[in-house]
Amino acid sequence: MTNGRVAVVTGAGTGIGKAVAAALIGAGWRVALAGRRSEPLQAAVAACGAVDRAIAVPTDVSKSESVDTLFARTAATFGRVDMLFNNAGVSIGGPFEDLTLAQWQEVVDVNLTGAFLCAQAAFRAMKMQSPRGGRIINNGSISAHAPRPNSAPYTATKHAITGLTKSLSLDGRKYEIACGQIDIGNAATEMAARMAKGVPQANGSIAAEPLMDIAHVASAVLYMASLPIDANVQFMTVMARDMPFVGRG
Repeated sequence: MTNGRVAVVTGAGTGIGKAVAAALIGAGWRVALAGRRSEPLQAAVAACGAVDRAIAVPTDVSKSESVDTLFARTAATFGRVDMLFNNAGVSIGGPFEDLTLAQWQEVVDVNLTGAFLCAQAAFRAMKMQSPRGGRIINNGSISAHAPRPNSAPYTATKHAITGLTKSLSLDGRKYEIACGQIDIGNAATEMAARMAKGVPQANGSIAAEPLMDIAHVASAVLYMASLPIDANVQFMTVMARDMPFVGRG
């Protein structure tokens, strides 16, 4: 089963990206899975059960030539790009005064510059293809709204993603390009597993936090992606119900 639509998913070898790619393929999309490591990407493609509708493209989103290759391969294989899920990201933190410039730069390069480069490549493809248009969904994170302790690089980039989302929403109107953002809190991934064991809180304590099934994130992104192009979810927050986000502490 195919619906003819084509998606690019970054950070697709593990976690949220892998789950979203699988959900899209299950709904009939053709998907280019991008990530830095070839082995997890190949495993994700094999696991999807529809290898004729999925390709693995090892990609460093912080490098413009690598991003260009990703979108060129997608177009050559599937003919167009209808959706980009800008999901690739890294999290490096620690006491603010001890962070190195290299640590800061790594997070900015992947989380922000990478999102910019992928969005720009998608924008150019969507502008020129026929029929014209498409959708970009940025992974913002709860950190796009509020920081955790010792998370300055990650939080700063995720706040910046919100600005990118709004700018793309505005600039894409004349080309039938929609852009929205999903802010995810405590999905049960390898990266978030430590939450269940206890993580620093704003008051200085260490506390375990609830997690939610990653399937809920995948279904939320699938909903956003499946809307007709004249409709858009501008911002969506999906999180574990009891995570300490709303309110004090």
